[in-house]
Amino acid sequence: MAAETGFRLTYSTMFDPPEVLHARFEEALARTRARLGREYGMLVNGKDLFAVDKFEDRSPADTEVILGVFQKGGPREAHAAVAAAREAFPKWSRTPWRERAALLRKAADRIDDRIFDIGVAMALEVGKNRMEALGDAAETADLIRYSCERMEAGNGFVAEMGRDPLQGFDSRNVSVLRPYGVWLVISPFNYPCALTGGPAGAALVAGNTVVVKPASLTPWSARLIAECMRDAGLPPGVINFVTGPGDTLGQALLDHPDVAGVTFTGSKEVGMGIWRAFARGPWVRPVILELGGKNPTIVSRNADLDDAASGITRSCFGLQGQKCSACSRVLVEAPVYNALADRLRAMTAKLVVGDPTERGVTMGPVISEGAQRDFRNFARELGQAGSFLTGGEVLTEGRYARGYFCAPTLVADVPLTHRLWKTEMFVPIALVAKVDNLNEAMQIANDADYGLTAGFYGSREEADRFFDGIQAGVVYANRPQGSTTGAWPGFQPFGGWKGSGSSGKNAGGLYYLPLYMHEQVRTMVRRL
Repeated sequence: MAAETGFRLTYSTMFDPPEVLHARFEEALARTRARLGREYGMLVNGKDLFAVDKFEDRSPADTEVILGVFQKGGPREAHAAVAAAREAFPKWSRTPWRERAALLRKAADRIDDRIFDIGVAMALEVGKNRMEALGDAAETADLIRYSCERMEAGNGFVAEMGRDPLQGFDSRNVSVLRPYGVWLVISPFNYPCALTGGPAGAALVAGNTVVVKPASLTPWSARLIAECMRDAGLPPGVINFVTGPGDTLGQALLDHPDVAGVTFTGSKEVGMGIWRAFARGPWVRPVILELGGKNPTIVSRNADLDDAASGITRSCFGLQGQKCSACSRVLVEAPVYNALADRLRAMTAKLVVGDPTERGVTMGPVISEGAQRDFRNFARELGQAGSFLTGGEVLTEGRYARGYFCAPTLVADVPLTHRLWKTEMFVPIALVAKVDNLNEAMQIANDADYGLTAGFYGSREEADRFFDGIQAGVVYANRPQGSTTGAWPGFQPFGGWKGSGSSGKNAGGLYYLPLYMHEQVRTMVRRL
């Protein structure tokens, strides 16, 4: 995209794209609509695999639209995928790392070549507006390339260690990071490309083979990433893609003794269950978990309120609040509370809710009937405890009648003891509160099980205190492009503390790739 347009798309630059991006998106939209409803197999050992049972993938913006028909896999398909990956592992793991990186870069290039078709599929399937959907696809390619760059920077992670001081001998010690084996990637509905391709790319360039199981709500977008890897020339069995329910297919994959490691992105409850279940294996196996957030933004009396309002609005309501990094708690010093509330009302009123493929739409639907029901229940509960600054309604009339649409919602005056100050809601609702000082705000911000992202607006000195005291893995100060959202590989690596993550290392960062390898120290002795 950058080569073609001179514009590099990221979550920070997406708000002012060149006109050509919209034109290309419209072309891809017309192409895609003409072939909706086709059946897609699973990809196992380089071939399509079909199951007896099927399921329909429908658009959350219009549930009468069938996007595709997918396979409802179970234990049989799980075992076939793991067997294919296991068989491919010896040769792939011994492939020189530079050759693996070259193939993964080809996969990233395929994603770039198909970015508009992938973006349209995501807008239709996930409900992302067109720029967020294109951003997800672009991030996927950059995550894969960044893993290749880190492999190069580590020179394949082969390092000379100290030599033993033995008289009459040459004793050489070398540290080598080596792949584990078959790696399982379980990806979520909200970032079906980046959180499929990112961890899969890291596992693959490290020398593992991969089985991908996407969320059943969004199999199409994830399949398109798997196709890019297949079409780049990855050997059969190196990347496998299976679809089906978590309680059958997913559990069979987790229980399989030949799965050596797993990356899961999703809710804290499900992630902790995976961690416990995986621990029942014959030995300790690595589990990389990214488990959501309850992300605060703190606004000082010294803040630029226009920047704060812009960043908060974008982070509260991007992807309808269905981001683990979404801003869900806003803590404002009392002297500027009313002025900021006025700005938030005004900016939220400008958000357009509707068909996410349309150019002027900023918010599409939530992902499912269950998510819309959650919104309704949370809004009812919060309306009884506080007062709405904006929103609070489920949208069901006219163009909203066949989809899962909700109004962007800010709620004030909810007691800080209320349970929803600490519960991840994953819908377009955020709580706003007045605080006396920044110390109080920091205490409230850190009083949660989660520690993923956090934002701050204020002076440079205050921001330094915020960085030093906040308990979160990705933190931003004075950022109008998003108070808690917008991480990008190589710029803002993404990962959480406490209940938000298991590894202590951030995806798209300096220390992530080695998570997919274990260390072997080799000592070679020869007599002099």
